[in-house]
Parts: sequence; structure tokens; C-alpha cells
Amino acid sequence: MSLLDLKIQPLTSDHLSALLELDQTCFNGLWTLEGYRRELESPNSCLLGLFCPVVDYGLLGMGCFWSILEEAHITILAVHPQYQHQGLGQALLYSLLRAASDRGLERATLEVRASNQGAISLYQKFGFKTAGRRRGYYKDNDEDALVLWLSELQEPKFLHRLDQWQNMVSDRLQQSFWQFIDP
Repeated sequence: MSLLDLKIQPLTSDHLSALLELDQTCFNGLWTLEGYRRELESPNSCLLGLFCPVVDYGLLGMGCFWSILEEAHITILAVHPQYQHQGLGQALLYSLLRAASDRGLERATLEVRASNQGAISLYQKFGFKTAGRRRGYYKDNDEDALVLWLSELQEPKFLHRLDQWQNMVSDRLQQSFWQFIDP
């Protein structure tokens, strides 16, 4: 079987309807059209999309972080449910961390539902550590959020880890018959 092509690229206003559709599928409407429009227009936001040209959905995943001082605050990481557990989340997280490092940011942080073991495992695989807990953070069910933290994004050892992660992500994608192409 041949590999399916994947590309990760910055999202634009042309992708707004696909963003809203993926948001609705993954989060039941976490952000609004205006919210995504603001993210796309903000110089402090990095909003990436994961695409496959031959898949009906087109936009298979998305990731976003805000640049706040020296920190990349990851706000969204989502993969369409039909394509989860195939390494696409790893590809998006790797790409966000690479973009944060390329921007000169020194740390990455995020909140994740305390019950979301799949996401927590993914973040831990990339070196995130639990820094705290926000009680009742998620208003839909009053669930706690874990605050995860990754530092030293500008250190040589982190840059070396990025290279290792690139190989890990590529290998994982190939196991699920995906391959990266240049945008």
C-alpha cells in the first residue's frame, strides 16, 4: 500500500469554514467564527493545519499557540476523530514546538483535562511535566485541568530532541501509511 501525503501549513481566512467544522466535531463549538478570525489575524498566534489532499475532510487536524512574552501557550490541539491514534497528534505537537522554538520562545505550556489520558500521554512523550492543577477549569462539567510545562526550548539539547522527535513522528506516521510532504 502506498503512503498518503500529509502537509502542515499555517492556516488562513480561506480555512475558516473547515476550522469551524473541525472545532464542532472535536469540541462541540469551543471557539466561534470571530474567535478563529482573531487568531488568524493576530501576530501573536500560530495556527497550523494538518491537511491530506486526497481525504474528504481536507483539514484533518489543527494546533494553535499564543506567543506570550517568552512562552508558547498551546491553546488547541485537535485531530478529527476518524484519524486519531495514527500519529497525527504527534505531528501537530512536534510542528507547534518547532514553530515555538523557531520564534525564539523559551517555554511551552498548556492546560489539559485531567481525565484526558491520551492527550496527557502525548504531551509527556514530548517532555511536558505537570506543573499544577486548575480546579473546575472546564465549565461544561467543572472538571479540573492539569497545567503542563516544557522549558528550555532554546537549549541545544532541546534542538537535538526536536531532530529525534522528527524521526519518531515520521516513523509513527509511516506505520499508519502517512508521509509528510513539503507545503
